[in-house]
Amino acid sequence: MGTRREAGGAAGAVLVLEDGRSFRGRAYGAVGETFGEAVFNTGMTGYQETLTDPSYHRQVVVMTAPHVGNTGVNDEDPESGRIWVAGYVVRDPARMPSSWRSKRSLDEELAAEGVVGISGVDTRALTRHLRERGAMRVGIFSGEAVEDEAVLLERVRQAPPMRGANLSAEVATDRPYVVPAVGEKKFTVAAIDLGIKGMTPHRMAERGIEVHVLPATATLEQVYAVAPDGVFVSNGPGDPATADLTVVRGVLERGTPLFGICFGHQLFGRALGFGTYKLKYGHRGINQPVQDRTTGEVEVTAHNHGFAVDAPLDGPVDTPFGRAEVTHVCLNDQVVEGLRLIDRPAFSVQYHPEAAAGPHDAAYLFDRFTFLMETALMEAERA
Repeated sequence: MGTRREAGGAAGAVLVLEDGRSFRGRAYGAVGETFGEAVFNTGMTGYQETLTDPSYHRQVVVMTAPHVGNTGVNDEDPESGRIWVAGYVVRDPARMPSSWRSKRSLDEELAAEGVVGISGVDTRALTRHLRERGAMRVGIFSGEAVEDEAVLLERVRQAPPMRGANLSAEVATDRPYVVPAVGEKKFTVAAIDLGIKGMTPHRMAERGIEVHVLPATATLEQVYAVAPDGVFVSNGPGDPATADLTVVRGVLERGTPLFGICFGHQLFGRALGFGTYKLKYGHRGINQPVQDRTTGEVEVTAHNHGFAVDAPLDGPVDTPFGRAEVTHVCLNDQVVEGLRLIDRPAFSVQYHPEAAAGPHDAAYLFDRFTFLMETALMEAERA
């Protein structure tokens, strides 16, 4: 993270990729230096939700939309209590915000939170480079941090890679909290916070669910101490291969309805015996086409992931918890985007059904989760 400065400054800046390519521009946000994994986001709106999404921890986000910041920053749209991106790259920042909801400019917000960014960059060329070469380590340097690029390149290459990074505990809550149900309470859900977004428990609360948000380090005993009707496993940053599966496996063994998204989807896949792998450049944005294979319908969805589950697309397969099948696929590249157990009440998707900035095509998945809990409750009453 960088140092604070007055917004609107024109300090020089340089972005250096680990393969040696560099881009010159102007300081945007804080002046200083930052390191992370360079990724690109294809959304044309919702930048405030992107910045505050904990899943972007230790990532430098390149916005493919050429004009960013026109609606400024407000106090209603953040998905968490801070900006999580390690750095921010834009081509043409707004000169001033134009929205009745705006409280501050995006530049001011980045500077206030010490987030080093760069503007005036050919983000089209940078995005094409990342698509061809893959996501990679990057550094942004501005002000006095700008020096010989050979020296900067060596510093970038010393930064830790995303593969093998265990980051959930760094972004998760350190103490449990409760989001009450809206209206009549119907169910109780234990939500494992691996980097949860604020809109996620809200979407469940809208459906009469009281959500107990628990730290990433919560034990199986702590999960069941809240007497959950269902368990939710959230999104989050890092490599899913580093995460412990004890809680997810314990929930599956007990047969409690389970719903996982993003990182939670990857942990669900690993618990079923599937591997995970790093995508070349990932899926990030709010315009990703996904087909629900159970209905044949295509959804436009919000994504933020650099890893995927390696599960077979052709038919059900046996797992330690019964038969499983792929329920959703990305139509751009056939990456697995959803899984479900056929014989137990558990499913997951790789994307974000809460999608505060839109689209809302996948909101029905919270209804599926509610249906699983309703069914489990009726079966328990009959027993």
